Amino acid sequence: VWAGKGRFSVGELYGFSKKSKPMVSMPEVCERSSARARGNEAAKGRGSDAGILAGQILEAARRLMERRRLELFLREVNLSITDTVADQTNMPYRNLGKSGLRVSCLGLGTWVTFGSQISDEMAENLVTIAYDNGVNLFDTAEIYASGRSVTPHFQHWRSSFVVTTKIYWGGQAETERGLSRKHIVEGLRASLSRLQMEYVDIVFANRSDLNTPMEEVVRAMTFVIDQGMAMYWGTSRWSAMEIMEAYSVARQFNLIPPVCEQAEYHYFQRDKVEVQLPELYHKIGVGAMTWSPLACGLITGKYSDGVPDTSRAALKGYQWLKEKVQSEEGRRQMEKARELHLLADRLGCTPAQLAIAWCLRSEGVSAVLLGVSSAEQLLENLGSIRVLSLMTPQMVFEIDSLLGNRPHSKKETRT
Repeated sequence: VWAGKGRFSVGELYGFSKKSKPMVSMPEVCERSSARARGNEAAKGRGSDAGILAGQILEAARRLMERRRLELFLREVNLSITDTVADQTNMPYRNLGKSGLRVSCLGLGTWVTFGSQISDEMAENLVTIAYDNGVNLFDTAEIYASGRSVTPHFQHWRSSFVVTTKIYWGGQAETERGLSRKHIVEGLRASLSRLQMEYVDIVFANRSDLNTPMEEVVRAMTFVIDQGMAMYWGTSRWSAMEIMEAYSVARQFNLIPPVCEQAEYHYFQRDKVEVQLPELYHKIGVGAMTWSPLACGLITGKYSDGVPDTSRAALKGYQWLKEKVQSEEGRRQMEKARELHLLADRLGCTPAQLAIAWCLRSEGVSAVLLGVSSAEQLLENLGSIRVLSLMTPQMVFEIDSLLGNRPHSKKETRT
């Protein structure tokens, strides 16, 4: 492998040496085969735990090799790995699906952060704190807080941010909503104007549109990318079938397919992210960017003693959340959350940190979007990174046992 001044050996590049293997006798081969067979039988009993562990080992090996290659490259230009943001902040970065775009595993969602609960000054302060802690993913949309979320907080260091926006509802007129070519192009231009940017990194179709043919949607998304208004496009609240249809249309007409789906994901909303999206990830490379890891605050215990006047459920326009909290299902979920609070105490973390780390451990999840309204809440949520290493197969099994709602894949159902 050639790089810079000279040639690196396999050992230098990947961190291991090429040593010749000693000859193995036939009895040893038989014994190893028997041991392997016994191991296979034991693995069948362990089931999904072994699969989770194997995936973690492969991911750790991949990260190790990637870090080694980066260290060697930086050495050639007289830099160190300690000069990178990832090393300085300990923020893990992941590929967005199977694209080459690297995003922080925690992102800042603006449905609360730039919403009506806080001032613009506080919002800008939260963006700064997030960025200083390694967050590079910031999610906006044309509808959030009547456009206030799409404000120019991203003027500096544009190349180090990943900014997204979502298109669907831009106004009251019939042509100001949906996923027609007209609204996708005009809605994105309006978002760029409010952001004071030349482009966004990802534009999402914020729910599907039964009134617009899929080919028109995919062609419009391809057009805005070709025009330099966006780098990638994704979906939000789409079904697996709709995402697959968009991919098929893109391949049929040599257009650009979606790279990511935004989906709700938390303890009590699991099927789509844990069963449907991993299958799409392996088949067509679509990643998952998830939101509402705390189930609108229900998981934190905020509503255990009723609806506080300062909470989101008490705000105008959030009657649906208040009804959910006060419903029988909501009370059952809060009871489960209280049991998980004890587990969080045992691990030495907060319930919010445990819930976010639990979301991050899921296969195919590229990033979890946070919604915060204070610096203290943001710093607490960022602390979930240190809890991620505690999400062992045994810990995940214990959480699944407490929740009692682990979804089963088609393969497991057939078995």
